[in-house]
Amino acid sequence: MTAPSRPATGKSAPKNRPAEISPARKAAFNILLAVERGHSHSDDLLRGKAVKALSAQDRNLATALVLGVLRWQLRLDHQTQSLLKRPKARIDSEVQIALRLGAFQLLHMERIPARAAIDESVELAKQAGQRFASGMVNAVLRKLALSPSEQPGGLAAEDAHPAWMVERWTNLYGAQAAHAICLHGQTQPSMTLRLAGSPTEAELAEDGIALEPGPLLASARKVVSGDPVASNLFHDGRIRMQDEGSQLVAEIAAANVPQGAARILDACAAPGGKTLILAERNPLARIVACESSAPRFDWLLRRLATHTPQIECRHADSTTLEEDASFDLVLADVPCSGTGTLGRNPEIRHRLKPDDLSRQAERQRDLLAAALRAVRTGGRVIYSTCSLEPEENEQVVAAVLTASPNVRAVSLRASIETLQSRSLLAHGAEVRLQESVTAEGALRLLPEMFSTDGFFIAMLEKMG
Repeated sequence: MTAPSRPATGKSAPKNRPAEISPARKAAFNILLAVERGHSHSDDLLRGKAVKALSAQDRNLATALVLGVLRWQLRLDHQTQSLLKRPKARIDSEVQIALRLGAFQLLHMERIPARAAIDESVELAKQAGQRFASGMVNAVLRKLALSPSEQPGGLAAEDAHPAWMVERWTNLYGAQAAHAICLHGQTQPSMTLRLAGSPTEAELAEDGIALEPGPLLASARKVVSGDPVASNLFHDGRIRMQDEGSQLVAEIAAANVPQGAARILDACAAPGGKTLILAERNPLARIVACESSAPRFDWLLRRLATHTPQIECRHADSTTLEEDASFDLVLADVPCSGTGTLGRNPEIRHRLKPDDLSRQAERQRDLLAAALRAVRTGGRVIYSTCSLEPEENEQVVAAVLTASPNVRAVSLRASIETLQSRSLLAHGAEVRLQESVTAEGALRLLPEMFSTDGFFIAMLEKMG
C-alpha cells in the first residue's frame, strides 16, 4: 500500500555527528548486500545468528525490510532512478541498497518516520564506504518523501516482477491468474503449521497461539496470533511449520504406500517436513532420506534425529544409488526454480533467467529417471516441484515417459478420493482439488487457489 505524501520533517543529524543506525536496519542492509552479491539466500540469512541475536521487535523489522525490499526491488529502483541527475549511471551495490531501504520505508511503511528512514539510509551508505555518494542518497530520498504519490507508474504488483515472467504466466494461465500470481508474490505468506502431536486447545492457549483451519488439510492450521517457533509445542515436535501445499505433496505420497513393512525413498529430502509426514502416515515402513547438499543434509539430520531407526538419512545424490527396484514408493520432490514460492523467496525473481529453466529440467529428468529405477515393479513415484513452469513440470514428465516404455502416468484423482475417505482433507477441499487436476492427471496448485505456495504433483507407475 502506498504511503500518503509526507514531508521529511525534523532536522537531520549534524554533519559532525553520524546518525545512529538501528540494529534492524543494519542487519537488513547486510543481508540485502549478501543476497545482491549472491553469497546466500534471504531465508537462510534471516534464520542466521546475527538476526537471532536481535530483540523480537528488531527481528520483525529486519525481516519486513529484507522481504519488502526484495519484493518491490524492481519498482523501487525505477522510482529512485527517475530522481537521479543521471538515471542510467551505474550505482554501487551499497548505495543501491541504501536507496532501496530508504525508499521502501517511505513508500510502504507508514509508521516509520521519514527522518529515520532517510537519515539512517544515508548513514548506511557512509559506513559502507560510500561517503561521497551519501549526499545523493539524501537528495533522492528527500525528493521521494515529498511526493511519493507522484512517482511514475504507480505500484502495480506486476511491475515488481520481471516482464518475461508476467508475460509467460499470462500466456500459460491467462491475465487474471497471472495478476493473482503477482499479487501473491507481493504478499507475506501466512504462517502455516501442521498438528503432529494432537495439541489441545488449552496447550495452544498456554503457549499464546491462536489458529484457524487451513483450506486443504485437516491437520493444517494457519496462525492467527502468537509465535509458534518460540512455543514448547514446537520444540517438542508436536507442531511443525510447513506450507499446506508442501504437506499435501507428502500426504499424496503417503496415501500410495502399500500397508505393512514397505520401503520408501525420499530422494531429495531436506528440510525433512515431507519425510516426517511419510513416517507419520506409515509407521511400519522403512524410509531412506537422501540429500546431496552438505549444509542441507546437516539440517536434515538435526530435524530427523529423534526418528531413527525408522528413517535412515544418507548424504548422497539419489541419481547414484545402486538399489534398483528396491522401493515400494519414491518421492522425488526435486530442486526447481521455485517460482511458486515468490512470496516466501522474493529474490528468486531477480536471479532467475529464462535459460535457467532448461538447465533445471535436465537435472530434474535425471532425478525422475533415477527414482523410476529405484522403485520396484508395481511401485509408484511421486514427482513434485514448487515451480509454475511447464519446462520443469509437464515437459519433464513427458520426456521421461517417452524414454521409459514400462512406465505409465497415473491420475491423482483416486489419491484425492483416498485422502477424503481417510478424513485427511479439509471440508470442501476435495471438489476444489479435483478441479485442479490437469488433463494428464497431474495436480497443479497455483498460488492464489488455496493461499499456498504453487506446486505441481504427478504420479508415475512402473509396470512389468
